[in-house]
Amino acid sequence: MYRIHILMAMDSHTIAQGSREVKEALIRDLALAGISDEVKIVETGSLGISNKGVVLVVFPDDVYYVNVTTNDIPDIISEHLIKGRIVERLHYKKAAVGKGGEKKDERLGKQVRVVLKNAGIIDPQSIEEYIAEDGYEALGHAVTEMTPEQVREEVKKSGLQGRGGAFFPAGIKWDFAAGTEADQKYIICNADEGEPGTFKDRLILEGDPHSIIEGMALAGYAVGATKGYVYIRGEYRMSIEHVQIAIDSARENGLLGQGIFASDFDFDLEIREGAGAYICGEETALIESIEGRRGEPRDKPPFPPAEGLWGKPTVVNNVETLANIPQIILKGAKWYRNFGTEKSPGTKVFTMVGNINNPGLIEVPMGITLREIIYNIGGGIPNGKGFLLAQMGGTTGGILIEEHLDLPMTVETLRGIGAGLGSGALLVVDDSQCPVDLVKNFVEFFNHESCGKCTLCREGTGRLHELLSRLTSGRGEEKDIELVQVLSATMMRGAFCGLGQAAPVPILGCLRYFKDVFIRHASEHVCAANKCEMEAVAETIAA
Repeated sequence: MYRIHILMAMDSHTIAQGSREVKEALIRDLALAGISDEVKIVETGSLGISNKGVVLVVFPDDVYYVNVTTNDIPDIISEHLIKGRIVERLHYKKAAVGKGGEKKDERLGKQVRVVLKNAGIIDPQSIEEYIAEDGYEALGHAVTEMTPEQVREEVKKSGLQGRGGAFFPAGIKWDFAAGTEADQKYIICNADEGEPGTFKDRLILEGDPHSIIEGMALAGYAVGATKGYVYIRGEYRMSIEHVQIAIDSARENGLLGQGIFASDFDFDLEIREGAGAYICGEETALIESIEGRRGEPRDKPPFPPAEGLWGKPTVVNNVETLANIPQIILKGAKWYRNFGTEKSPGTKVFTMVGNINNPGLIEVPMGITLREIIYNIGGGIPNGKGFLLAQMGGTTGGILIEEHLDLPMTVETLRGIGAGLGSGALLVVDDSQCPVDLVKNFVEFFNHESCGKCTLCREGTGRLHELLSRLTSGRGEEKDIELVQVLSATMMRGAFCGLGQAAPVPILGCLRYFKDVFIRHASEHVCAANKCEMEAVAETIAA
């Protein structure tokens, strides 16, 4: 019986900061102190804290330590583990979130855990620990006590909307696939997370891979699919490793394969690695990639639930969407609707990045305000600077300004102001930044990632980058701003897929709220934020 448990985050962030070396030092020094039999070390997924080095939490004290190095281990052992005194210089004053969503500290604001209920709590490489937290109970209940129609109906009643960005109702998508006759159907988990600043899916896969496997198996049972693919970016090496371990463990324990839970339901999975193309986040480009072709979007219709992978009915769901499914089936649609709003039920996982004191991974009920996220959970903006804007939903997301801080973050509310929840990335920008420089960098990314299939996106993103570069270098004119607006509107109407259609969204958003800044760049060749290197060019023009 251990007196203390130390949970060590072993995600890709902390490993890069030396968490494996810190663990080795901890094991060694615990032995030297003679208390190895009192302290259990548990490797787990992300603890939700980013950019804070190596992170560990001491239970049952709920004390988080950040920026831990091997040199800090003797102090943690002698002061905290032996004398019971917190090492203040390493203490991260943010308590844990309890299982089932209860808060353990008001400073956490409105965080709850549905998708992330196991992340940072269990060893992601242990199927036994997942099962101990009610893992695979939903699958067993479904295949032995529910019909496929009842599973789909429960998902529809929950109001779960796809969390990949489009927010299409998951249950309706399942109905389309279930209603299409075919000798083979497929389930695909879209783990191709290409949005800059978005890493929620990676941390879910690293911290709780069995929840995805169980969600996919439930989806397979609901629509009549017997085969699934987890499509993961090739750069996500730890995600791939953890998912493969989870698949093998589930198969060994009879939770994948033939006759699951002694029923007539067969379902199996395998991983397909992507090559890092942003466009493969689009479901039909992803399907093309799995089939061995260049990742380019297909004409629609037909849509994948009718004709997808190898021409068969295919359900493509995002990682976060699938992680919700076991909880919905186990606890019911009514329970799930306790979170969020009537039209946007449930929770949303966000990655907070940019100019914010507490960057990292959070899960909050739909309908929370941006102010609560930034200033309560996120700890506000560093160095006493003011709020300029937030971009919600990834690089293609809409722009929110101060007047939007108290709007509820729901699908319908954000759509009403030309924004959206998107992929779950929340970029916070302080008032020392330049919106013109910001969108120039965005469009440079889109120009690089365009697959080139359609002219509007292939040529349009390059032309937008050229025009914005003129403005940020002091060579721009006011007519360039007009050209940016016209080209953006044309791309949104006519580009073939979501990349070309959404690339102009942040540009038009910044033009809407900060047009005076663009005009000053064009007419006076001045960047008030001093982020655009235009002074020498401006002097040459003036001469």
